[in-house]
Amino acid sequence: MKTTPTISPVPETDVRSSAETGVPGRLGTRGSTLARALLAVSAAAAVGSIATKPASLWYRRLRKPSWQPPSEAFGLIWTPLYGLIAIGAARVLDRRQGADRTAFAARFAANLVLNAGWSLAFFRGRSPRLALAEISALNASNVDLVRQAWATDRTAGAVLLPYTAWTLFATALNTSIVRLNPGES
Repeated sequence: MKTTPTISPVPETDVRSSAETGVPGRLGTRGSTLARALLAVSAAAAVGSIATKPASLWYRRLRKPSWQPPSEAFGLIWTPLYGLIAIGAARVLDRRQGADRTAFAARFAANLVLNAGWSLAFFRGRSPRLALAEISALNASNVDLVRQAWATDRTAGAVLLPYTAWTLFATALNTSIVRLNPGES
């Protein structure tokens, strides 16, 4: 008996975006999660940017260490860092569910509030000492965020490390400014 081979239909390629399918995209995260994380990070960046006034007379009069980068460098450094923060957070959010996801989202939100709060304390409050206390809390939050991310997705934890390193550098810079300007609050 002769049988005719059956031909299986070729499956259609799914051209929907990761946001539509719920499947992580190239960055290991769903498009919708990444968009929300970028929006949150952008809000923190905007608040920090609006509060930061390096051209103010008060700031220009502060004594600063010789190793402080030029003011223009900060925007060049923070821009990719904010992108990395969003990617790292989105990867974790996409890998957690329920209460674990909600808890990480709350930690992430608190971290962004602390991030923006430094500029408010330092430049708007004109208080290097208050900013130093605030950035200390941000560092603790960063370590917790990296630890949480690393436990969920090592790539997400690794992506957050440059942010943590930069805020540690910023802490050293803030500490130096406090020491060089003992009369400032």
